[in-house]
Amino acid sequence: MSEIANTPEPPYYAVIFSSHRTEGDDGYGDMASQMVELASEQPGFLGFESAREGLGITVSYWESLESIASWKSNSEHSEAQRSGHEKWYSEFRVRVARVEREYGI
Repeated sequence: MSEIANTPEPPYYAVIFSSHRTEGDDGYGDMASQMVELASEQPGFLGFESAREGLGITVSYWESLESIASWKSNSEHSEAQRSGHEKWYSEFRVRVARVEREYGI
């Protein structure tokens, strides 16, 4: 069971990555673990949540649009993106949203 990210009081930003995978692992699991570890070391990273059952959804949370841009341009992340385009995803979408309100139990 995945944990729900412990985020600060809004506002902050969410990057929502929705995807369909191709068949087979082909190094995907190792790279995904490396990217979570690398992202967690980036300035402005607040946490992430991920689920996959057919449709995969990963949401990462960030302090600012600048921290998101910095993560997107990280060279190791760029290499993982290239591999995703070439061999791991048959389809994906990235959406960036500002979180204005949060509540829960």
